[in-house]
Amino acid sequence: MDRLPKRNEVPAEMTWNLEDIYPTLDAWEADVLGSVKLADDIAAYEGRVTADAATLVSVMDLYEACLMKLYRLSSYASMRHDEDTADASNQALMQRAQSTEVRIAEKIAFLEPEILETPENVLEQYLAEELPDGRSLDKYRVTLREIVRLREHSLSKEMEKLLASAGDMAQAPSNGFSMLINADLKFPPVKDSEGKEVQLSNGRFVPMQRSADRVLREESFEKFYERYKEFKNTWAALYDGQVRQQIFFAKARKYPSTFVAAVEANNVRPEVCDNLIESVHRNLDKMHRYVRLRKKMLGVSQLHMYDVYAPMVSDYSVKVTYEEAREVVLEALKPLGEEYLAVVRRAFADRWIDVIENEGKRGGAYSTGVYGVHPYMLLNWSGTLDDVFTLIHEMGHSMHTWYSSHEQTFLNSHYKIFVAEVASTTNEILLLEYLLGKATSDVERAYLINHYLESFKGTLIRQTMFEEFERKTNAMAEAGTPLTADTLCETYLELNEQYFGEDMVSDPLIAYEWCRIPHFYYNFYVYQYATSFAASVAIAHRILSEGQPVVDQYLAFLKSGCTEDPVSLLKKAGVDLSTGKPVDEALAVFEDAVRQMEELDERED
Repeated sequence: MDRLPKRNEVPAEMTWNLEDIYPTLDAWEADVLGSVKLADDIAAYEGRVTADAATLVSVMDLYEACLMKLYRLSSYASMRHDEDTADASNQALMQRAQSTEVRIAEKIAFLEPEILETPENVLEQYLAEELPDGRSLDKYRVTLREIVRLREHSLSKEMEKLLASAGDMAQAPSNGFSMLINADLKFPPVKDSEGKEVQLSNGRFVPMQRSADRVLREESFEKFYERYKEFKNTWAALYDGQVRQQIFFAKARKYPSTFVAAVEANNVRPEVCDNLIESVHRNLDKMHRYVRLRKKMLGVSQLHMYDVYAPMVSDYSVKVTYEEAREVVLEALKPLGEEYLAVVRRAFADRWIDVIENEGKRGGAYSTGVYGVHPYMLLNWSGTLDDVFTLIHEMGHSMHTWYSSHEQTFLNSHYKIFVAEVASTTNEILLLEYLLGKATSDVERAYLINHYLESFKGTLIRQTMFEEFERKTNAMAEAGTPLTADTLCETYLELNEQYFGEDMVSDPLIAYEWCRIPHFYYNFYVYQYATSFAASVAIAHRILSEGQPVVDQYLAFLKSGCTEDPVSLLKKAGVDLSTGKPVDEALAVFEDAVRQMEELDERED
């Protein structure tokens, strides 16, 4: 039976180089102390933050410097933790970083309330001033106006300090989920159709579900979710804790619901998400048509949830080495130009990426940025085509971060979550179109269209289902309905049956899928995958059909950070998500891909 390597057994070239952030732990410790010292310097201004423009500039300079150090030390601690979540020293580093965040938040909690106590006309006057030493507030214009935008949801200095001090406690559900899923939860081995024993893990579950071996898929599905079911009350308590802390903060900030609090914090109207759900509901017949096609192509009398990821093109498979994947990524991204590609090459050459799974490593994949250094990416490489798409997806995030960080100040570089998935998904679609363009047979073309259909299902439709689950369960809690394992499973299973339709057997164990979704601890994050996917379908096709003018618009969008509200930024790239039109149009593309697959299947028959 194969086993996962320990962290110290992974070749250095397959790991990220965190020494680019801090060469030693002493350097990290220096930034912990330095960030707290800067917070103390800010605290010395309490009561006179907006006495005049010069004072406000000085305070904002300190504020930016403090947050820059804090983000750097927190990112480092988080990535060290994710390398091996079971390592006690990594856990301690993460806890220290989180405590530092809360300590600093408490010290500077007075800042926004004092700014908000200042009349808007006075702030505008300060923004227009240029000081004798050449300094001005212009670089903080976006930040200050964002503070003012949320004026009605800001509290007194005392209350802001109280909320800040609750930050550590609010992390408990997410931390508990992370420790349970990544460090403590162990799975039994499973056997494939030939009796070969393979170790099951969180990182290996989805690749097993993509196997052409139905015995392996069924056994891994059942053993995986049976293990989650054993802890169903713990998962429910963790999720209930997450929802309750969201309710606490939403009420404290005078929002009508947790959902409204989450979307308005990103400067997005709730109607954007409403439009998404309504559009997907209007088009569920297309999803059900896809499910019927999947059942037919797999040749099964009953389609089960362990068949959802199985390749519909059973006589074609691709195994890709990481080295091969890097070359494919570079070829697929050529439409974005040499400037873009040069940075991608640096990412590969300079160890920005942590590639393979090891014992205790956080599952999944992500990209994170460290301002003044470079972005980092975490993968769990298994050599599938999906891994290539994951690599190019995370590279899209990293490139968005790279451009934003190099074109904007620290505070202006933090683009809103709403647009965070656009660059990543645009990259995926460029890869798909590149591979389709090289396809030399019907079976290869069908294999790639299958992946496109999977992307629509997983990113646009499934994430909308996740969003509905979050909205329903938060609304239940807000109405006083207890979030027990039974109520959560019942809600999830009903949604699964609605979205997948009558041709899918919604196996009872799928009711526990919500237990393993980390994004449910991200406070209404998932709908943005869906809206971003719809936007990306339009952007990628325009890049390929119209060329450099659209590339220029797109790169300008990537360089914009948070300098405008996210819906307005996307309008510059040619997409208007204030209506349901982009989602409807994207789902029309999905239906066309289903039709193409049906035609290819008929030719095979």
